Formats: sequence, structure tokens, C-alpha cells
Amino acid sequence: MKQEPELTKIQELMRPGKLSATGFLGEDRRPLSEILEEDRLALYNLGLSCHFIAHVLEKLMYKGREGFGNPVKAGVDLVITVDENRGVIPCPFRHGYLAKKIDVAVKNVEKSKQLRFSDLSIHLIKEHGFFQGKGSVYRIEPQEILNTLDSFIKDCLRDYQAP
Repeated sequence: MKQEPELTKIQELMRPGKLSATGFLGEDRRPLSEILEEDRLALYNLGLSCHFIAHVLEKLMYKGREGFGNPVKAGVDLVITVDENRGVIPCPFRHGYLAKKIDVAVKNVEKSKQLRFSDLSIHLIKEHGFFQGKGSVYRIEPQEILNTLDSFIKDCLRDYQAP
């Protein structure tokens, strides 16, 4: 399937050095349309939505920010560390969204698993269904979200309201 020209322009902006030093694609050489479709199917097979995943990641980010750079516990098995820097980074989908430079590390201490994401990661997942390319610094595999955050996800289901 041929990629639309608009997605090709967006994919160019995602390369290292355009909007960020490391870019958004890692070593992934697939067309952006293919990356988006594969993640959409993965979420469908897991029974999850982009909006719900963004809700979970936002809750983790806000909880972690309570520590002002120090680790914060969430539930029985998660430790969150948030690093905030000055400045903003634009969304590569070119609609004007500017994300704060917030880096979030979530470690599941019982499973020895860790996820890393940013404020922009949450926006990219929620609004564009983009989990970033394979090998990207902030790439989150949909299955790994479930594997790492399973108990926290169950807690989030209680207060989640679908759009």
C-alpha cells in the first residue's frame, strides 16, 4: 500500500535532527502508514484503545511528578521517576501541539520491567495512534504496556471514561 504524501512529509520530520536529536523512528525503516497500522492492530488484538493507554500513561506521569524528580511508588509494584526540563517539543504531525519536555521512567519492581515515555509520547499515542518506531528512545510496544503495567491498568479501568 502506497503511503499518502502528507504522511511522507510527517515521516521526514520524525528523522533525527529535525524536531529532536534522536528522532521518533529509531532504526525502523517501514513507512509511517505501516507503523501506525501494525500498532493499531496490536491494540485491537489486546482489546485496548489509544485513548485508554494515554489515560494510563498520564496518570503515571502526574503521580511521578509528585516526587519532584525523586522516585514515587504507585501501587505495590511500580516506581516512577520523572525528569522535567525547560522548553517544549512540537508534535511532528504539524498541528501546533507543543509538549513539555518531561521524561518518565516506570519500573515494575516485581517483574524487573521498565517503560520510558514522554509528555509528547502520550499525545502521539492519544491523538495519532503513534507509539514511535522500533528502536526509538521512547518506543513503547503495546504488549509491553500490558505486561509491565497490568495491575495499574486494572486500577485505571475504574475511573476511565471513554471519549
